[in-house]
Amino acid sequence: MALEMFIKEYLHIEESAGKGRGVFTKKDIPAGTVIECSPVLVLSPKDTKALEPTFLYNYYFIWGDTGRQTAIVLGYGSLYNHSYNASCRYETDYEDKTFKVITRKKINKGEELTINYNFYPDDQTPVWFDKKKLKEAEVTKKAAKTK
Repeated sequence: MALEMFIKEYLHIEESAGKGRGVFTKKDIPAGTVIECSPVLVLSPKDTKALEPTFLYNYYFIWGDTGRQTAIVLGYGSLYNHSYNASCRYETDYEDKTFKVITRKKINKGEELTINYNFYPDDQTPVWFDKKKLKEAEVTKKAAKTK
């Protein structure tokens, strides 16, 4: 089955509790299945800086061997939500400018497909939004102590 037909038949976008939109499956998908191979738009450091005050700032990926570039992944690519126990992994091809998503385990019908934003599927390093939550909690805790 062509990948485009697979995406149409198996994947859909819906709201994910507390996370905004996410990618979900309409059918069971076996482990090791390539579910998407998306083109990317590679951005320069200057273009990335221009994203900071925009909505797109939360949707780019670090790109390239040096990590100095970023990319916006097309298709469903930028809508996969983060999990420290991701159901999928992704591969980047810097030369072909593609982002491939592959299941790590069997995915059941109706389940959300997730990736680890740290690249390595089991990497437990806090990502930026979790770091922000931790910092906000510390500020709140300090403020409560001073009252």
